[in-house]
Amino acid sequence: MRLQLAETFVIAREATDYADVVHVSLTHEGVTGHGEAAPIERYGESAQSAIEFVDEHGSIVGDDPFALEDIGERLGSIEGEQSAKCALDAALHDLQGKLLGIPAFKLLGLPRAGPPTSWTIWLGDPDDMARRAEKAGETYRRLKLKLGGGDGLDVERVRAVRGVTDLPLMVDVNEWWSLDEALDALPQLAEIGVEYCEQPLRAGDEGGRALKERSPVAIYVDEDCHTLADIGTCAEIAHGINIKLGKSGGIREAIRMTHAARALRMGVMLGCMLESGLGIAAGCCVAPLCDHIDLDGNLLLREDPWPGVELVDGVQIPSLAPGLGVAAA
Repeated sequence: MRLQLAETFVIAREATDYADVVHVSLTHEGVTGHGEAAPIERYGESAQSAIEFVDEHGSIVGDDPFALEDIGERLGSIEGEQSAKCALDAALHDLQGKLLGIPAFKLLGLPRAGPPTSWTIWLGDPDDMARRAEKAGETYRRLKLKLGGGDGLDVERVRAVRGVTDLPLMVDVNEWWSLDEALDALPQLAEIGVEYCEQPLRAGDEGGRALKERSPVAIYVDEDCHTLADIGTCAEIAHGINIKLGKSGGIREAIRMTHAARALRMGVMLGCMLESGLGIAAGCCVAPLCDHIDLDGNLLLREDPWPGVELVDGVQIPSLAPGLGVAAA
């Protein structure tokens, strides 16, 4: 399915007006669970590659929808296509909840609601970002600013936004700064009151350890952090991680990642791709375990084809209906 965005979404490496996602359905005893894959080119995935993965490996799910550990282990042994694995994992959680007649978050033993979501202010000139931030402040309680303009104006972008709002601010550079650029910008961002900076350096950049030691702003990594196996390395270069179900392979792995990060005294953020309410509903299941939430993918769409998640006082609240609680419009 092609999801049309309400406005062009701009980050350091690309601009887009839509996102192509894949919807997966699993049926057991006449009951159907649904999940969404939101593949992105940055990780070498596409809607077509996700479909091919599900067609080739979907049989791994077997005939027991409650065998999550076994299914997850077998899917995890196959290289790549994390978003397709995420769709299968979400469909299983949706199916389980429907079979038992309870919401998926209750299956996990977690509260219904997590922290408020941030709203993404996509990359633009400083005045434009400030205008959009001022408007967003009427609805949202936190703002995430996309930086990495490559024009020397990133700090001015943040200053412009701070000039129109007192809301908590965080920034996401999407791998676009060098170590020198980061060391120059971050002290200034600290003075402005930025809470944390997401992925300032290219994934795998050797300057990561030095930046963590010298930065006056907490560093969170996104492109550096995919699955549980990455957490130890991420602890050496960052103060926190950004978990996305489409990178981790689903709810089950994301929960393991939160506990590992806590054991290493790291902060935990839950992010998302450009997704419909079906993908965001799966993210809501993990949200109560996290410090910071960025689940606004469905809110950026012209129309959400899978409504059910409700934005209440800045918090994305899952439905009380069984499973993930969303249904196709």
